[in-house]
Amino acid sequence: MGLKLSYEPGQTPLDESEMDGLKIRSITTQEELNQLEQANIEKALVWILSKKRNKEEILSENFIKTLHKKMYSDVWKWAGEYRKTDKNIGVKWFQIAYELKILLDDTHFWINNSTFDLYEIALRFKHRLVSIHCFANGNGRHSRVMADLLTEQAFYLKPLQWNRHNLIKANEHRKNYIIALQKADNGDYISLISFAKEG
Repeated sequence: MGLKLSYEPGQTPLDESEMDGLKIRSITTQEELNQLEQANIEKALVWILSKKRNKEEILSENFIKTLHKKMYSDVWKWAGEYRKTDKNIGVKWFQIAYELKILLDDTHFWINNSTFDLYEIALRFKHRLVSIHCFANGNGRHSRVMADLLTEQAFYLKPLQWNRHNLIKANEHRKNYIIALQKADNGDYISLISFAKEG
């Protein structure tokens, strides 16, 4: 029968080669896929909380790829690997590693020079990471976990509150989240910072 996916506004469609990477072939609906991915993410959160990491480890290409693999490797064969196709969002696939290096360098600069407050640094990093769109799927959830790690483990700040709501399903919270991301696309991070800190 095959997997039939429906996409919410802001989600990136998978192409056929990426769909072929699904590990459990009995999955046929979006809801089943969401449940499987959520179970994998919860397993990854146990791994995340198993040790403290500093900003040097978190802000590295290796960790970014490893985290994605931990979050999605039970579901997708290509988890932790950069996408090899172009999408409706993100840089060209062959520019991913280059653009990610620039982002990591920029983020270290922001931290070392106190360019923004630490919450804003974490959210600017998250927003740019999604804009690069390193992976075929899961970029939004992956980037939110990265921001959580930066705020809690690297910066020793209070946790962000956006995880109190389901940001995958079409609802008012997802709508507000997408609006905040769109404002950030235009350089206005106030709504995204407010949404992340207050839920």
